[in-house]
Formats: sequence, C-alpha cells, structure tokens
Amino acid sequence: MTVASKTRALVIAAPRSGSGKTMVTLALAAALRRRGLMVRCAKSGPDYIDPAFHQAASGHPGVNLDSWAMAPDLLAAILVAQGRDADVLLIEASMGLFDGVGETALRRGAAADIAARFDLPVVLVLDVSGQSQSAAAVAAGFAGFDPAVRVAGVVLNRVGSARHREGIVAAMARAGVAVFGSFPRDPALGLAERHLGLVQAREQDGLAGYCAGLGERAERDCDVDGLLAAAGVIDCDGAGSGAAVPPPGQRIALADDAAFGFMYPHVVAGWRAAGAEIVAFSPLADEAPPDGCDACWLPGGYPELHAPALAAAGRFQAGLRDFAARWPVHGECGGFMVLGVALEDADGVRHAMTGLLGHETSFARRRLHLGYREAVLCADGPLGAAGAVVRGHEFHYASVTVPGGDAPFAMMHDALGAARGPEGGRRGRVSGTFFHLIASVDRGSP
Repeated sequence: MTVASKTRALVIAAPRSGSGKTMVTLALAAALRRRGLMVRCAKSGPDYIDPAFHQAASGHPGVNLDSWAMAPDLLAAILVAQGRDADVLLIEASMGLFDGVGETALRRGAAADIAARFDLPVVLVLDVSGQSQSAAAVAAGFAGFDPAVRVAGVVLNRVGSARHREGIVAAMARAGVAVFGSFPRDPALGLAERHLGLVQAREQDGLAGYCAGLGERAERDCDVDGLLAAAGVIDCDGAGSGAAVPPPGQRIALADDAAFGFMYPHVVAGWRAAGAEIVAFSPLADEAPPDGCDACWLPGGYPELHAPALAAAGRFQAGLRDFAARWPVHGECGGFMVLGVALEDADGVRHAMTGLLGHETSFARRRLHLGYREAVLCADGPLGAAGAVVRGHEFHYASVTVPGGDAPFAMMHDALGAARGPEGGRRGRVSGTFFHLIASVDRGSP
C-alpha cells in the first residue's frame, strides 16, 4: 500500500447534541467506502462509544481528539497517525461546534479548536424539524461566529417533505451557505440510546446493514463529490502517536465485554506503541485475568446493567483478588464500581462486588456527574508517580453511597481549576476512580 502524505479531512459538527452528527458521519463514511476510498474517522471530545460506530462504517478503528485533555503535540500526533494511510478523515464533533470550557485559545475541548488548529472546514448538520428558513440564519450565524473556523456548508437532517427542503435550500442560497444534502425525518435512521449515549456498537444487531443503507442514502441524497471537494488537507508526513500515558505493565489484562467497553482507543494504541501487550478477558464470561499478565485494567462500561451476572461470576472475582495480591489492578468508573464492596442496581437491589476497595455505589439514586477533570495522583500507581497530573473526564449517573476507608486516589479539579477534593480509592496494589483517563499533562504545554 502506498502511504498517503496528505489526507483530505472534514469536521462534521452541529449547533447542539442530538442533531444527527453520528448518523451523517456514518453515512458519509459508508458512502466513501463504497467508492473504494480508504476512510478513517475520529471523535472530537471525550466520547468512548462513537468510535466503535465509526469503525463499523469505515472498516477501521476510530480515535479521539481532545483539545483540552491532550497537549497540542499529542493531539497532532494522533491526528496524523489516524490520517496517514487514509484517503479521507472524518472528524465528528461532540455537542455543539463551539461548546467547550474556559477561555484558553484552541484548548477548550471544542471541535472548533480542531477545525481552527488544523485549518479544516466544517460541515454543519442541522436538525431542521420545527423550522424552515430560520435554519439559514442559524447556519449564517455559525459561519460568521469565529473567523478562524470555516463552515463549508450544511447537511439538513429531519426534513419533513420536498417542500420543506425547497424552502430551506432557497434561504440558504440567499445566505450564501452551501447545502450538501439532506436526510428525511425517519425514525428508522436513528440509533438506540440509553443513559450514557448510544447502545454500544457491539450490542447492536444489524449494524453493518444499517451503515450500508446510510451509505446508499448518502449517495442518493447528498453531494458526496461536493463534500470531497470542500475537504481540507492534513500533511501526514509527521511522526506517529506515542503513549498518552505510560502503560501500567508490559502485559496488561484488559476487561473487555458489554459491561467493560469504555476504553479510549488512543490509550490502548499508545500502550502498544510503548511495547506493551494487551490481553483481553471477559468478566461477564466469568473469566479471571489471564496468567502471565503484570497489570489489570477494568474500564468503564455498564456494570449496573449486569450486576447479577458480575456478582455470580465467582471465578472472575476470586481470580481478580488473587491477581491483586501480586500485581496492580486499576478500575475506571464502572471498573471502580466493581472494585467496591457492593453495587446497587436501578431497582435498589444490592449485589456483592469484589470488595478490593471499601466503597459502595448505587445506580438507584441516580445523579448526573459530568465534566472534564484534572487529577493529581496521591501515590505511585498505574497512572503514574505520586504528584503526576493526568486529564480526563467523568460521565456517570451512579454515586458513592458508602465511601469506605481507603486512601484517596487523586486530588481532583474541574476544567477551570476549581478543587473538588480527594476522589477515588487505593488499597495495596488496587486503585480506582470514577475518572476516565485521557492523557498525562505536560505542565509546559501551551
């Protein structure tokens, strides 16, 4: 294969969440793949679910790009590595195009940062249900909001009829905004959702057919040639990505199933690039961490939906306890819940977990915990040495109901630097927190 030195790229964004960005990204990826082009996808911001959908449509693993959590050199390296052997790179935004935190230019976690830093044009997905010509005012407002961000045009979503579309297209023409296509108001185009976003790709039957159908629709109802012509260019001659954080061991047992699916691809890729081997196992299949591993990582996921099975997984629980007596074990979010004494499900039923840490959690008393976090580690452990700073985020509805008596894992701060106090727990070789790791912090980074 000839390695491309330059790759075409687009940012697929929207004014807000729920506009149809993922659906349009999948449709365009599938359409380009039908043409024989090599497509890669990326997700701007802290989203561990959408990259698996990107892989289903493009045929290749996705990555995350996060301008708040990642230092600029790491951000650029991941972007270049993802685009290097692709004809087209599609970058899907999170939330709205300009939604981020703080005032540091190009470091707010917004998709607009990616567009501006790498001079990439934006295709705006507009949910036009409940409006007509006013959609053109929205598009014009976004196009003029930041001169560093170029809006190439729009794709209309949830169009009610041909007449509805004609009125919007005419208004867009008056506003000087290109329309690259449209998708109808059709419930069949949506994807199943639950409390943390889309139902995971691994749980969706018929996903390949769904993506193929979207690709056919995009070829029919969108100007795919026009979208390709509007794309920017990334120079992919730069160095590839290194590790976002050092690997916690040389042979890492990684829980990977429907209860533990929230692992950032760039973290695993960075571990592999640093020479570590990843060995997957399934707690839901009652598998213990494999022999020969020197670290165990329990990612986030949906343990609250599988609590009875995890409580009954005696081989997994006993094997994890035995492993923790010899090697480090770390749990993120759902993994942290499983490391505790008990987990209360949505019905208020208490299920015994591993008890490697002393806390208890509940999904019955739900409260949203959401936001970027910066963590200063309290002791040496799998994420780094004491005093090291790492960035990530929280997104969960479960809460700690019994804190236990373990030492804290980290001193936590929000995205604006406000202290949140000690969080998580550590005992012996075991550590855990609701915090999802994205990258280490270089204090010298701009």
